[in-house]
Amino acid sequence: MNDHSPNQASPKTIDQVYQPLSRRGFMKGAAAAAAGMASLALALKPLLGLERGELTVDQMLQKHYRELKPEELKSILEALASKCEQEYHVRPTVSDIKPLDGVEFGYALNLTRCIGCRKCAHACLKENNQSRDSADDIEMAYIRVLEMNKGAINVETSTVYYDPDKVPQKDKYYLPVQCHQCRQSPCTKVCPVQATWQEKDGVVVVDYNWCIGCRYCMAACPYDARRFNYQKPVIASEAINPNQSYLSNRLRPKGVVEKCTFCLHRTRAGKYPACLEVCPTGARVFGNLLDPESEINYILNHKRVYILKEEVGTQPRFYYFFDK
Repeated sequence: MNDHSPNQASPKTIDQVYQPLSRRGFMKGAAAAAAGMASLALALKPLLGLERGELTVDQMLQKHYRELKPEELKSILEALASKCEQEYHVRPTVSDIKPLDGVEFGYALNLTRCIGCRKCAHACLKENNQSRDSADDIEMAYIRVLEMNKGAINVETSTVYYDPDKVPQKDKYYLPVQCHQCRQSPCTKVCPVQATWQEKDGVVVVDYNWCIGCRYCMAACPYDARRFNYQKPVIASEAINPNQSYLSNRLRPKGVVEKCTFCLHRTRAGKYPACLEVCPTGARVFGNLLDPESEINYILNHKRVYILKEEVGTQPRFYYFFDK
């Protein structure tokens, strides 16, 4: 028998009482409580970087990328180009290249051929407009090349701090690691504001204007493939890549998590990733997994393929293989 009268409201379940707070819900609640936009901006200055000029109120209230209308996105791309020109005296072309139909990108790396030269990592830094502060080159690099003892498979015993001018070393092999663009991506599942998601071509992207910098995705990634931008990128004007895309290599703000996107601004336009083009040994293979005649499918069907941390069940689109 129920112990409440018919005139009383039924007790609410825990799911009804607790509703996760979304980024938009937070902003709407703050806006309703504030006496106008000026008060809201003043209240949130210390939290959101408004006082330091890193974020405007318009940017703070921007819609999620997937909700933007074409004219809204166009305005944002123009604002990003203007901000880059103002801060770095370079006017980039900031585009928004959509994924292609019938394409699912895959990457394979030949461990027999990789010599650990790190040219891939340095090309990635340049292509993706990352910081050129030498102290942060390894820490912020999307590609980390691990030096491993031959016969060892435990990456926990590897090191990234080796001399790339003295490679390959005897009794060592080299394992480059970057975002695996997982089919079952734990990083996208833990994001509390859905700032990161998987596109139909398999690339996991980040809306850098929506990311709140909580770093849950970093904790969830088993490949240590995400980087938190603790400071504004240190990069000379002449070093900036002006060919930029909203979801890939445009200049990111301080305080967000960033990552490899398989150079989607290049690959969606029919080019190879920058890391592949500079590899001196031809250790890298990139292509369309949905094309049975592609080189990547030949590798998967005819070579000894190794999946890093296969036991965690992420089903990555990044593979390793051996010549023999």
